[in-house]
Amino acid sequence: MEDHKILKNKNYLYATEFFSGMSVMAVELGASRLLAPYFSSSQIVWTIIIGTIMIAMALGNIWGGRSADKDPDPGKLYRRIIIAAVWIAAIPVCGKYVILLISGLLILTVSTNFLIIAAFLACMILFVFPLLLLGTVTPSLAKYATESLSDNGRTVGTLGAFQTVGSIIGTFVPTFFTIPAVGTSVTFLIFSGILLLLGLIYFISTGTGRKASVACTVIFLICLVLGRSDSFAFWEKNLLYEGESVYNYLQVKDEEDAVTLSTNVLFGVQSIMMKHGSWTGMYYDYALAAPAASDGAAGPLKILILGNGTGTYARQCRTYFPDATVKGVEIDQKITDLAGRYFAYPDDIETVTYDGRAYLNASKEKFDVILVDAYQDITIPFQMSSREFFTLVRDHLNENGIMAVNMNMHSDGEGSINEYLSDTISSVFANVCTVDVPNTTNRELFAGKKPADTVKSSLEHGIRLLKNGELVRPMQAVAGEMKEYRSGNKVLTDDRAPVELLGMKAIDALIRDEVGYYRDSFRENGIKSLLN
Repeated sequence: MEDHKILKNKNYLYATEFFSGMSVMAVELGASRLLAPYFSSSQIVWTIIIGTIMIAMALGNIWGGRSADKDPDPGKLYRRIIIAAVWIAAIPVCGKYVILLISGLLILTVSTNFLIIAAFLACMILFVFPLLLLGTVTPSLAKYATESLSDNGRTVGTLGAFQTVGSIIGTFVPTFFTIPAVGTSVTFLIFSGILLLLGLIYFISTGTGRKASVACTVIFLICLVLGRSDSFAFWEKNLLYEGESVYNYLQVKDEEDAVTLSTNVLFGVQSIMMKHGSWTGMYYDYALAAPAASDGAAGPLKILILGNGTGTYARQCRTYFPDATVKGVEIDQKITDLAGRYFAYPDDIETVTYDGRAYLNASKEKFDVILVDAYQDITIPFQMSSREFFTLVRDHLNENGIMAVNMNMHSDGEGSINEYLSDTISSVFANVCTVDVPNTTNRELFAGKKPADTVKSSLEHGIRLLKNGELVRPMQAVAGEMKEYRSGNKVLTDDRAPVELLGMKAIDALIRDEVGYYRDSFRENGIKSLLN
C-alpha cells in the first residue's frame, strides 16, 4: 500500500465511513419511494428492500475484507466508491424503465406472487451492485486506518460510530427534507454527488485514477441533466401535479370529465372531483347509503371521514346532506393542500391532519356516520384493520350510528382479505351488510350498532325520509343489492393482522383476471401475438 499523505489524515477516512453509511440509508429510503408507485409501499415491499440491501452489504463486507488483505490499495476502494456513485446517479434516469420492463415481462409469465418477484428483481438489478460496492468500505477502511494491534479496537469502533451516525442522518434527511422538498430523483443525485466527491478528493490528492475520475464525472453530469425529473408516470401528458410528500407519491390528473388523485399507484384513483355534478360512478356514491340510512336521526347528521383524501366524500355529503356537520381526518397534509388547490374543497369543512386511529384515541366526540376510507390496494394499515380499531369506531358512533368501510378489492373465497375484514367487523358490530360496486373492484361494507334493525332496513326506512329526491333511486338500487354478511371466525387483531399477505393474494387474483387472455396468447404464440 502506497503511503499517500491523505491516508495519514484519519478524519478523511472517518468522513468516508460517515458519508458512505449516510448514502446507504438514503438509497434504501429512495428505493422505497421509487418502487412505491409501481408496487405499493407495503411491509412486503419494505421487507424485500431491506433484505436485498442487507444481502448486498454482507457480500460487500466479505469482498472488501478479502480484497484489502490481498491487495491493500486504497485506490481500488475509492474507485469502487465512484463507480457506486455513478450507478446511483443513473437510477433516476433508468430506474423507472427497468421497473416497467420487469413488470411487463412478469405479468405475462407469472401467475402468483407477482408483487414479491417483481419487487425483488427490481431491487436486485437496481440496488444490489452499488450497495455491494459500498459494503466494501468498512473492512477496507479498517485495514487502512489501523496502525497497530494496540489501537485496532479503538479505530474499528470509531469507524463503526461514524458509519452509524452517518446512517442515522441518512435516515432522517431524505424522509423529512430532500424527498418532500426536491423529490426522490434529486435525492439520489445528491447522495451520489457526495460519494463522487469523496472519491475525487482522493484521486486528485494522490494524482492517480485520472481516467476513471473523468469518466465517472462525465457520466454523473449526464445523469444530473437527464435524471432530475421526478415524473414516474412519464407517459402522461395531462398531469396537473406530480410530486411527493412525507407519506406518498402524488399524482393529480386532469381528465375529460373529472380531476383525479392517485397515491402510490399509477393506475388507481383515490379521490375524484367531477367537473359536472357530484355523482362519481364509484364507491363514494354507494357510501352515501350510510348517511341516507341515518337521515332520520334527531338533529343534523355528524359525519366523520377517516382517510379524507382530497374530500370527494366530504363534498358529496355537503351536497346531498347540506345540514350535516362533516369532519375529515387525513394523515397527509400535502393531500389536504392539493384538495384546496385542485379539488374545490370547501373551506368550512374541518380537516384534521392526523392518523385515523390516533385521532379516535384522542377524541371523545361521537358521530352518526363514520367512513373508513384508508385502504389502498395492498397497502392496508394493519392498525386500521383490527378488532381493536373497529371497537374504537363503534365507541365513537351514536346509538343509531353506521360505519361504512371501503374495501377496494373484490376478494372472495376462503381466507380472502375481505373475509378477514368482514369477520373482524362482525365480531364488533351487531349487524353487517355488504354491496359490490358495479364496474369496479370495490366493495362497500356497512356496519350498525343496533341489533334490532339491519343496515338494509335502516336504509329502506331512511330512503322514505330523504330530503334530496336525487338520491332516492340510487339508494334504492344500493338497498336492493345489499346483502347481510354471515360472520365467520377469521378475526384480525393488533397482535396478528397479516393484511399485506392477504392483499397480495387478492392482487394476484386481479392480475390473473385482467391479463389472463394476453398471458395465454403470449405463451401460445409468443411476442408477435401481442404486437398484432
